Order: sequence, then structure tokens, then C-alpha cells
Amino acid sequence: MATPVNVYGPAMSTAVSRVLACLLEKNVDFQLISVNMAKGEHKKPEYLKIQPFGQVPAFEDEDISLFESRSICRYICEKYADQGNKGLYGTNPLAKASIDQWLEAEGQSFSPPSSALVFQLAFAPRMKIKQDQVAIKQNEEKLSKVLDVYEKRLGETQFLAGDEFSLADLSHLPNAQYLVNATDRGELFTSRENVGRWWDEISSRDSWKKVVGMQQQKSA
Repeated sequence: MATPVNVYGPAMSTAVSRVLACLLEKNVDFQLISVNMAKGEHKKPEYLKIQPFGQVPAFEDEDISLFESRSICRYICEKYADQGNKGLYGTNPLAKASIDQWLEAEGQSFSPPSSALVFQLAFAPRMKIKQDQVAIKQNEEKLSKVLDVYEKRLGETQFLAGDEFSLADLSHLPNAQYLVNATDRGELFTSRENVGRWWDEISSRDSWKKVVGMQQQKSA
């Protein structure tokens, strides 16, 4: 039996949850190892050996270690290509290129404004940090423009990279989950016909339901 891979970090982290969803889609056994960031465990020398920037997640598979969630997900899809969802990262060069371009869109266009909104709207109140209304307004406008592009694309294809669920869609789940379910800005997604349909489909996958269950268990 293969040794489970190790994922370091809290399930509540958007980057950690991205990796967990990918592992579940690929049916890869894993252990989630707690990192108490409030106590500074992510800055300790032993952790910095596997994540030199002191962030989460960190990832270990036998004798290799990786960081950055999207790179970890690509690695998981390539190494475990023959198990679980075999098409998650495409099965030919064109499919992979299409997935990669939407992964880039997620990382460069969707993630910055959506991450800012998740922090300001979902986390700042919990952390007793004053919300920055200017930042909220600016990032809501930026995200709206991105989702307008998605709305057009998703009127042409069922999912972002084509008609099959892929890593490109999965990568959007963590931030969108917070915005739809933990803030009052869910209409950014649900008010758009195609984006709303897409969100309903990707968020109802068993893999993501399990991740949300893990998050709820940790926050209980």
C-alpha cells in the first residue's frame, strides 16, 4: 500500500483546501498535519525546510517536498495520472494547455480580488480587524469584471477549460466558497446565469463537499 502524502496546514486555508480537493479527486491517500500559525509553527526552522516562505500548505510525498498549492496540484495530477479523475489535468497537450490558461486566469485575475474580498469580508471581522471599505469596493469591481468574462465563457462551454470538470474549475472553489457562503457578496456569482450554474455544479462535487466537511469539523 502506498504511503500517504503529507499536507501541512489548516483545512480552513484556501490554499490548503485547494490541495485537499485535488487529492480527493485523484483518490490519493493523505494525512493533514496541523500547523498552528497562531503559535508561529510555520516560522520554525523544521517547517521552513519544507516551506522556505513560512506559508501553507507544504507538501511531502515520500522523499520530495513541494510548496505553492497550484504546483502541488499539477504534481498530484501528473504523478497519479492513472487513478481517480483521470481527466482532471487533461489527457492530451491541447487539453492541458486549455486547463493551464484558465489556471493562470484564476491565479492572476480571479485570485487577487477574490482573496482580498475573502480577507476583508470573512476574516477581518473574526480577527477584529477594521474593514477597508475602499479596498472592498475596488476589489468587488475588479472581480465583477473577471466574472463577466467567465459568464461569456461559461455560456460557450460547461466548464472553464471545456465540457469536463478540471483543475481549472477546482482551483476556484476555495475563494468562491467563502464569498458565496460566508459573506454578503454571493450574488457576484449567483446573479450571473452561467457563473451561477457553474458554481452550483463544481461546489456540489463529492470531493469539495468532503473538504467543506473537514473545514466545518475544524471550526466547530
